[in-house]
Amino acid sequence: MTEIISGENSASTYRHTKIVATLGPATESPERLAELIRLGVDLMRLNMAHATPEWVRETVGRIRDVSQQVGRHVAVMMDVKGPEIRTGPVETPIDLNEGDLLEFYVDGVPAIDSETESGRKRWCVSVNYPGLPEDVQVGNTVLVDSGLIRLRVLEADSHRVICQVITPGRLGSRRHINLPGVQVRLPALTAKDEKDLRAGVAAGIDFVALSFVRQASDVDELRELLDQLGSQARIIAKIEDQAGVRNMRPIIHAADAIMVARGDLGIEIDYDRLPLVQTELVRACQAEGKPVIIATHLLESMIDSPMPTRAEISDVCNAVREQADAVMLSGETTTGNYPLESVEVLKRIIGSTEPSISADLNQNIRLKEPKAKMLRSAAVLAQELGESGIVVFTRSGFLAYVLGALRPRGVPIYAFTDVESVFHQLMLPWGVEPFLMQFSDDPEATILDALEYLSRRGWCRAGTWLVVITNALANEQVIDTLQLRQVAGVPAHEASATASECSTTA
Repeated sequence: MTEIISGENSASTYRHTKIVATLGPATESPERLAELIRLGVDLMRLNMAHATPEWVRETVGRIRDVSQQVGRHVAVMMDVKGPEIRTGPVETPIDLNEGDLLEFYVDGVPAIDSETESGRKRWCVSVNYPGLPEDVQVGNTVLVDSGLIRLRVLEADSHRVICQVITPGRLGSRRHINLPGVQVRLPALTAKDEKDLRAGVAAGIDFVALSFVRQASDVDELRELLDQLGSQARIIAKIEDQAGVRNMRPIIHAADAIMVARGDLGIEIDYDRLPLVQTELVRACQAEGKPVIIATHLLESMIDSPMPTRAEISDVCNAVREQADAVMLSGETTTGNYPLESVEVLKRIIGSTEPSISADLNQNIRLKEPKAKMLRSAAVLAQELGESGIVVFTRSGFLAYVLGALRPRGVPIYAFTDVESVFHQLMLPWGVEPFLMQFSDDPEATILDALEYLSRRGWCRAGTWLVVITNALANEQVIDTLQLRQVAGVPAHEASATASECSTTA
């Protein structure tokens, strides 16, 4: 019997939309990891903002070990911290009032009086970005601490930026700074990012999420580093500021997938435009045939509450109805009190929403290659057959990614590969159920092994017609084929095979 490894949930709980969970203190133990995997999480995110290379090595190894024990496999995404602008340390928090002056110094904070001649209070803090005075202009808005404190630039010289407080607040140490609409000259990767990436590649990560992507060349720089490290990891570009939104199309073209990172993005752009930008990004990704992840604040209230708000339910429902490839949990599963309940809520919303979505295929995608156009025919045929599915054999993942991008609702995409890295990367695209299987030298034997497995595991009933995409040999020439195959019956003594048949790593 051919050994097959899977990332499947089960035929009875099939869903198109994937779930990403961020690991943290609430979920990184082997016991909690096992529960997340059993619940149906498809990708585990490692947030490197405060993590170390040692933690990466330990955590990736733990994920692989637990997956093997559970008998269900997941992908691993490393989310590198990326460059960011932060204030320096302060001895005690500063209470900023409207009209106060706050000065950012790039080369050390001078000792000055806290009051100006006009009686306004004047405060000084350091900033970690030497290029700040050159990047901002008088009148620019500066947002501090996730936008809670709003400032306006009054003056800038070679070593400082003087701002006036518009929205008051309390300023603590090392607070994040956003510069809406300002094209900053930060590097795509920091020294910490490169160190983390080397550890991640050595541990076998499947995806890299690149923070604050402003232009396509940022993606190219990361890809060059991954190539140097010999990694096949796919790149997920995070759109988090106005520059990323302006350059979304070349960024989407350069990246393997996109994350709509609504935390910083919601600060960088007018909040009322955020839903419209999300929709625009989703549609642009679908036109390019690239997966898109909706992230941040999906179920934020469930960090402390066992139930989501009605607005959060509607937000997740909207992401599913837009047919995003995946939805992502952050604080809900890192430090939240209800991480497992949060995953269950996502599953319930997805399960209720997906049947209501139109079965029309993605008409915006631009299919350039004849092979890709053949896949559209396969999707149409499978939908018209009803209770069908598409079986595809791939070593690069290309065919399965295109099929997912076509969005054939109601049609499972069974993607078989004999490449372990591709197997894990097939856990992201919409509607794709990946399987790792040794391919036979005889293509017919490979097809029969795959169909027998789908039947034995309850994915297809005997007599079901499946659309099969594979290569065939004709007159010593390899050709692409679209075939109709009927699933044969399974002998009774094999029908009770357990999940242990597919729980061994490659």
